[in-house]
Amino acid sequence: MATAHKLCGDLAVPRPAIYWTDLILSALVGYGGFAGAVLAPSAPLKAVFFVAAALALYRGVSFIHEVSHLRPQDVPGFRNGYDALIGVPFLTPSLMYEGVHNQHHAKSRYGTKLDPEYLPLASGSLAQIAAFLLVSLLAPVGLLLRFAVLAPLSALWPGLRRFVIERCSALAINPEYRREQPTGPQATRFVVLETLCALWAITFLTLAATGVMSARVFLTALALGSAVAVVNQFRTLVAHHWENDHGEEMTPTEQFLDSVNVPPPATLPMLWAPVGLRYHGLHHLLPRLPYHALGEAHARLRAQLPQDSPYHKGSHRGFWAVAVRLLKAIGVRRRVAVAPRQ
Repeated sequence: MATAHKLCGDLAVPRPAIYWTDLILSALVGYGGFAGAVLAPSAPLKAVFFVAAALALYRGVSFIHEVSHLRPQDVPGFRNGYDALIGVPFLTPSLMYEGVHNQHHAKSRYGTKLDPEYLPLASGSLAQIAAFLLVSLLAPVGLLLRFAVLAPLSALWPGLRRFVIERCSALAINPEYRREQPTGPQATRFVVLETLCALWAITFLTLAATGVMSARVFLTALALGSAVAVVNQFRTLVAHHWENDHGEEMTPTEQFLDSVNVPPPATLPMLWAPVGLRYHGLHHLLPRLPYHALGEAHARLRAQLPQDSPYHKGSHRGFWAVAVRLLKAIGVRRRVAVAPRQ
């Protein structure tokens, strides 16, 4: 850990021009592709625009991860820019990740029942994996219910309010996780963003219900939301090996080796693990590095760390290499579970 910091310490300065250019272009391509998916004259062309929109909006939404790590002075105004361009329109505001994702990086929480972003999938079943992936299809419906229905109701009913904050206000996969109540400036920002999302969600549904928004636009928007969520869920499936089935605290080395890098020469991770997410293991090792520095940092560590360093064990060929390892782990545990006792 100390060696990695020493080798890559000079890369820890975010470059605002990269952040802003990437976010703005992602939003422009995403919303332009959405328009093309609705208005294009032929089905094949609509499909091309739809795929472009889904990938661009997925990239845009992925910046919520960077927002949760950036300090306000790192890239001034970027958090507000994310919420204006992506967070509120796509109902994935920064409030759903800030104050949550940092707990995934807490050394004493990672992989435990207190980690909002961890499930011991390697000790689960194929049915659990299928459910984990399929539930993401309902993400747009869940977000609309969260902001159009639960947000206004919880403002009137204090008992419901606690439930909404604890159980419905975090991009978490651990069903046992309970979000803490926001306090101070975070609480104010929480309410402002929630209100903006609620107004937009109610407006969106009202326009659809009254026919002002056509069914084609409405269904395309929902389909895009589902597509983004499904791609992200597949990425999440291989972001870790999910092998801490006892829920006990792991050492820093164990945490790194439970996380996954899918570096070059693999090329498809540029699409399904954008904004630095292809270097997820490295990110857990050096969480303060900006996404645009992770490729250089990985190259340095690969070149300068000794061959027996655990770092070299954290890289994998691509999605299928990691997915097959997970499926094999599930198969081994199933065989052990059903093996007759001697």
